[in-house]
Amino acid sequence: MTPGRLRRVRAVRLGPRSVAALALVSAVGLASIAWPFLAPPEATVNAHAQDAPWLFAGVLVLLVAVVAATISESGLGPKAVAMLGVLAATGAALRPLGAGTAGLEPMFFLMVLSGRVLGPGFGFVLGSVTMFASALLTGGVGPWMPFQMLSMGWFTMGAGLLPFPDRLRGRTESVLLAGYGFLAAFAYGVFMNAAGWPFLDPDGSDIAPDPDAGLAGNLARFTAYCLATSLGWDTGRAVMTVVLTLALGTPVLKALRRATRRAAFEAPVTFESA
Repeated sequence: MTPGRLRRVRAVRLGPRSVAALALVSAVGLASIAWPFLAPPEATVNAHAQDAPWLFAGVLVLLVAVVAATISESGLGPKAVAMLGVLAATGAALRPLGAGTAGLEPMFFLMVLSGRVLGPGFGFVLGSVTMFASALLTGGVGPWMPFQMLSMGWFTMGAGLLPFPDRLRGRTESVLLAGYGFLAAFAYGVFMNAAGWPFLDPDGSDIAPDPDAGLAGNLARFTAYCLATSLGWDTGRAVMTVVLTLALGTPVLKALRRATRRAAFEAPVTFESA
């Protein structure tokens, strides 16, 4: 087989039920961050602005569990489970190395490369499980955790949806993944900001959500909130992801692809007579 026609091996192939479950949890996740911008001033949800994030967090954790179970039913075999455990443990161990230091989180580059090699289905499960494990490891369990699980699932799944997975190799592929990691790292920060923004007390604050400000006014407030609270962290995360992907991307991708070929996820199980 020529290098230009390399066949991609997927640990998990998404079926119709898995796609439907992913679409559902994604819709709920987007609704959980969009309601402060879209809810009219007289909406009941505005009267419970401090409670709504908790409600969405509870719903999201259930939906993420349903999605993981649905994808598992579509073909997450023992070899894929073993691979998932190794990568999730590695990612969870990498996260505390940079947490608290200007957003330098080396875990993100591993998620990008893993999603690229193992595909979007495995990527979503890996991102969610890794964030859950790291939250337990670092004591970061709270109402924000389901949003972290969902956003990291999106982050890793997106890498698996990038073009030319069977043909693009070498430096060009590393540049593509570095560019995706840079943009997705900022998107991750924006999503997490939107999840925590409704918790702000609107009294006396120019960056807290205001039901009477309308869509344009709340977008301006949210932008100011992001610039004031997380721009430095998001920039550090994005730059770290780019640097590690360009420096280590090629050998790590080769190692992951070699491991997936040896695992032979898609090979049927057969039994031979003695």
